[in-house]
Amino acid sequence: MTTIPTTPNTPAPQPPPQRTSLRRVAAASSIGTTIEFYDFFIYGTAAALVFPTVFFPAADEVTGTIASFATFAVAFFARPVGAILFGHFGDRIGRKRTLVWTLLIMGVATVAIGLLPGYETGVFGFAESGIGILAPISLVVLRFLQGFAVGGEWAGATLLTAEYAPPGKRGTYAMFPQLGPAFAFFLSSLTFLIANLTLGEKSSAFLDYGWRIPFILSFALVAVGLWVRLAVAETPVFRETQRKQADRPASGQPALPFRDAVRYQWKEILIAGGSLASLFSLFYMGTAFMTSYGTKTLGLSRTFVLTTGMVAAVVFGLSIAASAMWSDRIGRRRVIMTSCLVAVPWVLVLFPILQSGSGVAFVVGLIGTLLIFGIAYGPAGAMLPELFQARYRYTGAGMGYNLAGIFGGAIPPLIAAPLIAGPGALWVGVMLAALSAVSVVCTYLVVETKDRSMQVDSTEHLDASAQPASVG
Repeated sequence: MTTIPTTPNTPAPQPPPQRTSLRRVAAASSIGTTIEFYDFFIYGTAAALVFPTVFFPAADEVTGTIASFATFAVAFFARPVGAILFGHFGDRIGRKRTLVWTLLIMGVATVAIGLLPGYETGVFGFAESGIGILAPISLVVLRFLQGFAVGGEWAGATLLTAEYAPPGKRGTYAMFPQLGPAFAFFLSSLTFLIANLTLGEKSSAFLDYGWRIPFILSFALVAVGLWVRLAVAETPVFRETQRKQADRPASGQPALPFRDAVRYQWKEILIAGGSLASLFSLFYMGTAFMTSYGTKTLGLSRTFVLTTGMVAAVVFGLSIAASAMWSDRIGRRRVIMTSCLVAVPWVLVLFPILQSGSGVAFVVGLIGTLLIFGIAYGPAGAMLPELFQARYRYTGAGMGYNLAGIFGGAIPPLIAAPLIAGPGALWVGVMLAALSAVSVVCTYLVVETKDRSMQVDSTEHLDASAQPASVG
C-alpha cells in the first residue's frame, strides 16, 4: 500500500466523500419528506372522504366540502410562516437541527388530529357526543401546525442533498427529497384503502374511527425519521458559511436571514413563487381534489379511487426521478418550462375527460395530472437552492417554494368547489390554465442555475455592500 508523503507545511489530502455518506444523506432527506407529506396527504384524503361529515355535519354537501377544503387550504397560508421561522434557524444554527424540529411538530399535530373528537361524535365512539364547534376550530389549528412544519421542511431537506451533491449531479441528488410526496401519496392511499377494505365501503365504522388509524400510525414513521436524520452530519456548505461568518467582527454578523433574502433577492423569491404556481395547482388537483371529485361527483367507489391513487403515485415518482436527472443535462429551466407549457392545454381538457364519468377517464386524468406535476417537481429541488446565496439559502428557497403554495395550493381549493356547483367544472380548468400561463412567464424570467456553485466564496454578499444575484 502506497502513501503520500507530507511535510509539516503541507496539509494531508482530504479523501473524497464516501458513497455511503451520500446514500445516508439521500435516505435522510427522502424519508423525512415522505413522512412529512404522508401526514400532509392523509389530511387531504380525509378532507375529501370524511371531514365534511365528521366536522361539518350541519352543512349541506357542497358547503361541507367547501369548509373541509378551506381547512386544507389553511396549511398553505401557514407554510410561508414556517419557511421564514425555520429558515432563520436553518440558516443560523444548521439544516439538520432545524429538520428535526419540523418532523417533531408535524408528527405531534398529525397524531392529535387522529385523536380529535368530531362535531357530534367522540374518539373511537367512546364518548357519547363530540365537542361541537371546538372540533372544527381545533382542526384548523392543528392543520395550521402541519403547514407550519412543512413550510420549514422542504427547503431544509433539499438543501441537505443539494449542498452535499457532487458537481453536475445536484439535480439527481436533489430528487431524493422530491420523491417524498410520491412515496407519501402511495402510503396514504394504501393506509386508507386498507382501512376501507377492512371496515367495509358502506360501514359507519370508517367514519367513526377507521379514518383515524392512518393519523395515529404516523407516530411510528416519525420515530424512524428522527432516527435516520440524527445520524446525518451538517452540510459542508453550512459549516463553511459558519466559519466565514465567525471570522467577521460581531457587529457585522447579520441577525435576520429573512431581511437579507428579501433585501437582496426579492425578485428571485417572487419569480420562483410564480414559476412553481402551476406545479402546486397540479399537486392539489391530483391529490385531495380529485379524490373528492371521484367519490362525490363521479360516484366512484373509495376502493377504486384509492387504488388509482397508488398507481398514479408510482408514475408520479418515475416522472420526478427522470425529470430531475434530465435537468442535469439540459437545465432546470427548460424542464420546468416543459411542464408549464403542457399543463395549459391539459387542465382545459381534464374536466371534459372526467365528465365522461368512466373509471378509465378518472385513471387517465389522475395519472396525467401527476405525471405533468412530476416533470416540474423533480428539477425544483435543485433549482431553488441554486437560486439563493448560501448564508440565507434555507430562508430564500423556502419562501419561494411556499409562496407558490399559496398561489397554486391555497387559492384553487377555495374556488374550485363553488365553480363546480355553479357555472361548471370547465371553469376550474380555465382557472388552472391561467395559473399555468403565469408560471410559463415566470419560468422564462428565471436564469438557468444548473452550473452555479453552491460553495461560499469571496463574491458572496456577507455585507450590505454586496450586489444581488440577477434574474432575467
